[in-house]
Amino acid sequence: MKVLKFGGSSVANTENIKKVLAIVKEASKNQKVAVVVSAFGKTTNNLLAAAEEALEDITTSKDILAKIKELHFTVIDDLVIKNKKEVSEEITYLFERLQAIYEGIFLLQELSDKTLAKVSSFGERLSSFVIANAAKELMDATHKESRDLIITNDNFLNGQVNFDVTNKNIVSFFEENKHQVTLLGGFISSNIAGETTTLGRGGSDFSASIYAAAVDADELLIYTDVSGMFTANPRVVKQAFPISEISYEEAMELSHFGAKVLYPPTIQPSLRKNIPIRIKNTFEPENFGTLISNDPNNGNEVKGISHIEDISLITLEGGGMIGIPGFSKRLFETLSVAKINVVFITQASSEHSICVGVFENDAAKAKELLDDVFSIEIDKKKIKPVIVENDLAIIAVVGESMKNYQGLSGQMFAALGRNNVNVRAIAQGSSEKNISAVINKYDADKALNTLHEQFFEEKTKQLNLFVTGVGNVGERFLAQINQQKEFLKENLKLNIKVVGIANSRKMHFDTNGIDLENWKESLENGEPATLESFHIKVKESNLINSVFVDNTANQAVSEVYESYLRESISVVTCNKIACASNFDNYKTLKEVSRKYNASFLFETNVGAGLPIIDTLKNLISSGDRVHKIQAVLSGSLNFVFNNFDENSTFHDVVAAAQKEGYTEPDPKIDLSGVDVARKILILARESGYKMELEDIANNSFLTEESLKTDNNDDFYASLTKNEAHFQQIFKEANDKNCRLKYVAEFIDGKANVGLQHIPSDHPFYNLEGSDNIVLFFTDRYPENPLLIKGAGAGADVTASGIFADVIRIGNQ
Repeated sequence: MKVLKFGGSSVANTENIKKVLAIVKEASKNQKVAVVVSAFGKTTNNLLAAAEEALEDITTSKDILAKIKELHFTVIDDLVIKNKKEVSEEITYLFERLQAIYEGIFLLQELSDKTLAKVSSFGERLSSFVIANAAKELMDATHKESRDLIITNDNFLNGQVNFDVTNKNIVSFFEENKHQVTLLGGFISSNIAGETTTLGRGGSDFSASIYAAAVDADELLIYTDVSGMFTANPRVVKQAFPISEISYEEAMELSHFGAKVLYPPTIQPSLRKNIPIRIKNTFEPENFGTLISNDPNNGNEVKGISHIEDISLITLEGGGMIGIPGFSKRLFETLSVAKINVVFITQASSEHSICVGVFENDAAKAKELLDDVFSIEIDKKKIKPVIVENDLAIIAVVGESMKNYQGLSGQMFAALGRNNVNVRAIAQGSSEKNISAVINKYDADKALNTLHEQFFEEKTKQLNLFVTGVGNVGERFLAQINQQKEFLKENLKLNIKVVGIANSRKMHFDTNGIDLENWKESLENGEPATLESFHIKVKESNLINSVFVDNTANQAVSEVYESYLRESISVVTCNKIACASNFDNYKTLKEVSRKYNASFLFETNVGAGLPIIDTLKNLISSGDRVHKIQAVLSGSLNFVFNNFDENSTFHDVVAAAQKEGYTEPDPKIDLSGVDVARKILILARESGYKMELEDIANNSFLTEESLKTDNNDDFYASLTKNEAHFQQIFKEANDKNCRLKYVAEFIDGKANVGLQHIPSDHPFYNLEGSDNIVLFFTDRYPENPLLIKGAGAGADVTASGIFADVIRIGNQ
């Protein structure tokens, strides 16, 4: 058995209903079908408008009702022949009852939810009865009242289904029903007392899914006026196209974020029974449409882009929230009791603030309620009054395979930044199927088109990589390319070939692409290498879309970037020496990059794989201005001080950090603060400030003896010798109930780095492992900084950050 559902546009008039009947007749040739229909065209909207008018003017209400009646009798005249008299009498009776309800509204001057449910139910009651009798002219068909089968609670306008009773009713009915085709009205239901309820606007899809699950249907087909779920709203994005297959979870995400072709609750009943759902076009039934199932064929890692407009962002913030349980509960409980739907949630890791997105027409009410609930905390200055920002939209990128794709979020926000779309808040679900951003409503159409172009409109592009440095980071980088190259080719239309590799001794080239399964053997058998000979070989190769990738921490390598850029060869590097060299050199590299149209990307210079520099670039390019940066930028130092205590030795913790790949080959670079100073210098320069490394105050915690060492063995020996010094540092912080964090600060042109005692109410206090955190205070984020946090050290994340930069070049 199959269940077919037809929406309002599919049954808007006689011609459309004829198409519906033809589809039903074909589908019922070899099996029974249940057909769920919506109200004709805009009937439900008109019924509700007439009810509102009845409060003021019964005459206007009658005029609206007369037009609705005219439409239904036109369809009866066109399609019903055998039982025209009986059908006309029943429809006349229903309209008389409807008119009586409107007159009651006028007399009582009351329009309750119960009355609204009763009024709106007439659309489906009328349409299903008329279409059922039209179907009887062509096939073995019957009509069944949905209110007799679907039972809900007493929420008249958005009834919660009692599935135990409902399923028994449906199963019992269809076991006894011998007709080939059964017509049912969608959207409508009743409570235990027999009073009319509804399933919410758009509930006809939900009705169909309820029927499909109850009878264990082979398939649920939802017919509408488009050929499936699209990659984006085709009315906004002209290049959007139907998604052939999609998972239940992806469909739910897209429908939640505004894909109106499917009512969000529809998925659940079918998902529980693993019943495939197919979205079809009534007017082009031969089209495949979209198949929603548990195991779709994988396509693009991004399946679709959707958005919701008229959103307000509500922010609750203040130092009094940190570490105090119950704030979130009170917030969400207040909104829930007021029936205010929350469509977006994000919270700072410091627990200093929490933001929720609600529909704009609920925002004023939400602020009033929340200010009242938190009035005591607000009066005591523990938290600020609730902040409301209006005229926003949520844009969501959805795909089940996104979690396996490195750098996707970077692409998303880079694309938005290039088009001056400012991101107000960001959220990603734990399932990693959705990345959502709050933006200005004004930018919604531009953002949709930008992201659709980014993720769906690319032709295959080939990148030729020349990689120097194949140690910890380089080896993992090559492994990631080898693992993902086929995926990138198939799904991103990006063909990445590693054409040349080199270490400090040897180099190997293959213009057809080096075999990344056996690159170590090829390199070992390669020719002698120098920086100059490698550069000459790259130039001689003369390949399109060439990219030089530096995975070293070598100063000499950083000094050859300009020569590559002048050959229009892009440079990607995790080596921060060039960007932290004298300002004139940094400026020259930027200018040469622009002049010769070659990318110079160094995202991993700060924060490994975190999108810190890219986000900062987007802020600056869109006209924002940075005033202050506070950050923990050393994953190695964060790891060290998160693991160092009175029960460990400083030597052992540093050694463990180096073994895990968190430090530079020379760990003194990290522990001396030089590495952090370079990072804050790079962020300052990227913010538009002219600054040199010597301008940064470096308050090192190492002893003079440790700083003067010139090799790793002597350095580690000095750590052991000065263990008491490091234990004293720990004790001083511990006695104050503080944690040690190596903090970089930049404030209006001045910068410093050094070890700080971080109290429990500070955003940095709970920073764990090797994580980094950056707070950007700008014109647009003057008090509530833009926060980026995550793993900031390690070969894998650094390699993934380099990989992300390479992909960025491919997507330009």
